[in-house]
Amino acid sequence: MSLQCGIVGLPNVGKSTLFNCLSNAKAQSANFPFCTIEPNVGVITVPDERLIKLGELCKPERGVIPTTVEIVDIAGLVKGASKGEGLGNKFLANIRETDAIIHVLRCFDDENVVHVDGSVNPVRDKEIIDAELQLKDLETVESRIQKCEKAAKAGGDKQAKLQLEVLVKYREALSQGKNARTVELDNKDQEAAARDLFLLTNKPVMYVCNVDEASAVKGNAYVDQVREAVKDEDAQVLVLAAKIESEIAELETYEERQMFLEEIGLQESGVNRLIKAAYALLNLRTFLTAGSDEVRAWTFKAGAKAPQCAGVIHTDFERGFIRAEVIKYADFIELGGEAQCRAAGKLATEGKDYIVQDGDIMHFLFNV
Repeated sequence: MSLQCGIVGLPNVGKSTLFNCLSNAKAQSANFPFCTIEPNVGVITVPDERLIKLGELCKPERGVIPTTVEIVDIAGLVKGASKGEGLGNKFLANIRETDAIIHVLRCFDDENVVHVDGSVNPVRDKEIIDAELQLKDLETVESRIQKCEKAAKAGGDKQAKLQLEVLVKYREALSQGKNARTVELDNKDQEAAARDLFLLTNKPVMYVCNVDEASAVKGNAYVDQVREAVKDEDAQVLVLAAKIESEIAELETYEERQMFLEEIGLQESGVNRLIKAAYALLNLRTFLTAGSDEVRAWTFKAGAKAPQCAGVIHTDFERGFIRAEVIKYADFIELGGEAQCRAAGKLATEGKDYIVQDGDIMHFLFNV
């Protein structure tokens, strides 16, 4: 499932340092703007403690296979990007191709790291990027309004009228300096029309506050300012210290990394928390398969039904779907495996309308 989160921000806020922590792909990380011109794509393993326990229990011959999420490092935007400044058109096109946005904000002081606008102010930085994305969206909306008005008047096109209603709502919000995601739509038809617009500021967003080591656990005044600024956006704010995370990533063993984390007062690395949050931001969930051959995590969109999830494994599974056998993860671990769950009546047989839940252990029966 090739859904992507794009990492965005002004130059020199720590985007590429963070990306390097997330991925084995090494983006150039240097103390000057535009050191990352092409977007770098990393396929990132999603941490899942359930897989460790299932692996210990099943002892699979082929091992444990986690699921992944794609992260794209997009070069830093600057003022005027919506009009093509600083390779702006290319950067905005790269953002448009992603499904969600990880917006990195600089929340640390360091006189050795140049800020493109001369001072540290994460709320101002956020507003600069918001403004550029809003301007590009407004340009898109105005263009679409002209086309829809002609279609609605000329042929009485109902779909054009519906989309026009949505576009007018977006134009009003964007003209006021608000993001498209803040607009409340009236019904599912309007929501469907909105999805077809692919607006930049309608993508789900998470704000990552890049702090110094001393602020890695509790944040700082800059983080408080960000939280206040985004309180009405229904957006998550995540705090991490990218410089520290890069040092943790270089440690060889899990034990060494955990010792390092404990020393600075963290239970889990910021990178792990970010990957999990990015996965959720994309509205992704995980079902599991577990046996003596392999233990594996599979990605599906929240709300998917059993046949669709079967198709994640193989299209034949969906085409010839008969039924699914489902065991809840907690039951599997508590009772000690599939045979024990079956004997205890904890294995459920589900049909094509079953909505798969995160952590379900699945076995599909099919006939092609």
